[in-house]
Amino acid sequence: MKQTECTTILVGKNATIDGSTMIARSEDGGRTIIPERFEVVMPKDQPKHYESVISHQKIDDADLLSNPLRYTSAPDASGKNGIWAAAGINSDNIAMTATETITTNSRIQGIDPLLEEGGLGEEDFVTLTLPYIHSAYEGVERVGYLLEKYGTYEMNGMAFSDKDEIWYLETIGGHHWAARRIPDDAYVIAPNRLNIDEFHFDDDDFASSKDLKNLIEEYHLNPDLEGYNLRHIFGSSTIKDAHYNNPRAWYIHNYFDPDFGGEPSDQNQPFICHANRKISIEDIKWAESSHYQDTPFDAYGDQGSAEQKKTFRPIGINRNFETHILQIRNDVPEKIAGVQWLAFGPNTFNSMVPFYTNITTTPARFQTGPKFDLNKIFWLNKLTAQLGDINFRVYGELEADFEQKSLAQCHKIQHETDKEAKKYSGDELQDKLNEANQKMADTVYDNTVELLGNMVNEGHGLMTLKYDLLD
Repeated sequence: MKQTECTTILVGKNATIDGSTMIARSEDGGRTIIPERFEVVMPKDQPKHYESVISHQKIDDADLLSNPLRYTSAPDASGKNGIWAAAGINSDNIAMTATETITTNSRIQGIDPLLEEGGLGEEDFVTLTLPYIHSAYEGVERVGYLLEKYGTYEMNGMAFSDKDEIWYLETIGGHHWAARRIPDDAYVIAPNRLNIDEFHFDDDDFASSKDLKNLIEEYHLNPDLEGYNLRHIFGSSTIKDAHYNNPRAWYIHNYFDPDFGGEPSDQNQPFICHANRKISIEDIKWAESSHYQDTPFDAYGDQGSAEQKKTFRPIGINRNFETHILQIRNDVPEKIAGVQWLAFGPNTFNSMVPFYTNITTTPARFQTGPKFDLNKIFWLNKLTAQLGDINFRVYGELEADFEQKSLAQCHKIQHETDKEAKKYSGDELQDKLNEANQKMADTVYDNTVELLGNMVNEGHGLMTLKYDLLD
């Protein structure tokens, strides 16, 4: 199993509407539905011995430190292919999302090939990293250490954040890596390609495996006349990138900055970008739900030909199984600063829920099981999406109303809870945050049931199999 089709969005604290750091990713998969759940991993439940399910890589017990932190995660419901924790925030308000599957090229694979046996992958990184880090940069150091020691069998990108910084790391070959700190006033769109471009080995805002620069020089890997562009050196520039990856970035760049311009297939869209406004949670959710609206490439639109509608891969897609925005806030006390916005199923027909992460449990509706169950919001969202996809022109406005209503209600609960939380601490505070999370989960679930009912009512008269004496 491989979740290969994600889209990562990173926004620095001076580029967000409220001064928080935000790292987001849609966790997408293949043709088979992969149910996802939401849970809290307590220190006593963190594995004391670890072996990857896919690669059978065993981790030395000494690398599973004795003092893990509590953290949230969004693992696969079945667990049959490993944990795949995906994303979370730990009790020190450090966030991690992993991974974005990325590209490589034959030059680096001929020098440091991906492992054919053993090594770490997307299945492992959050579980082996998030409970042990106390800053965003410590996430880079921890993953760098694991990659150099154990190696990897796939190319991946991942992000870490605290209240001040965001770092983005990409694996390179079997044992190498590079990372860049995202400027506070910038945002990043990272689809399924190697994304880091401009790189400065002598700058503290950049980090890499120690021998990476020497590797580039020794094997003559740099095609550029000046400087270092890691996308040119280690990445790809293929027809698939032009149709599958680049258009997603191009569309959101033009959403965040209408003067961005360019063409969907452009291979050299910049990694670090700046919006023409402050970016909100709603902006990121819209971006993760997008399908090239108001262009000829929108599968639901009426501008383009049948061929154009299938030209580019959208961000919002049937294979969205879980999407998160990990927010570390700077305008509230630390005890309530971490928020894991979470949605299950295709993003075009769901709503985010802002779960506090200083908690001891998660709402039952979000504890998905592997079998179809409409009491779980994952499966309910899959149903509304598949019904809505039949006639987006009819159902799209119903979904838009549902999402605005749900987000408004969650914002209200969150504002009230933020004010109340100042009175509490310790276990009592966690109980209050558990209650708030439950209230938001119930609200969005009930709204989703209402949406489904409205869709059924609206679609009743549109069925093909009908007959009326007045027809």
